Amino acid sequence: MIPLSHVIIFSLIIFVIGMVGALSRRNVFIVLMSIELMLNAVNIALIGVSSAMGNMIGQVLAIFIITVAAGEAAVGLAIVVALYRNRLTVNVDSINLLKW
Repeated sequence: MIPLSHVIIFSLIIFVIGMVGALSRRNVFIVLMSIELMLNAVNIALIGVSSAMGNMIGQVLAIFIITVAAGEAAVGLAIVVALYRNRLTVNVDSINLLKW
């Protein structure tokens, strides 16, 4: 059995990698992948804590998060494809649709 502290540290490392990727990159695809990485880090922590406490609540919540992440990936990819067709770029800095 893996100790809970190891699981939490691993989850924290994965979350920080995703956060750095989301904040430092300019490509929309990499930002979306970094957000998915952060969601998976939260799932790892939920499952680890749930297993340590001996209940299934965290595992059920992780399944819900996975379904939301799948929907987010599908909608995000559709938005990125639509933006690329209109602007011919996937650079975050050059997408300024919401500015006045």
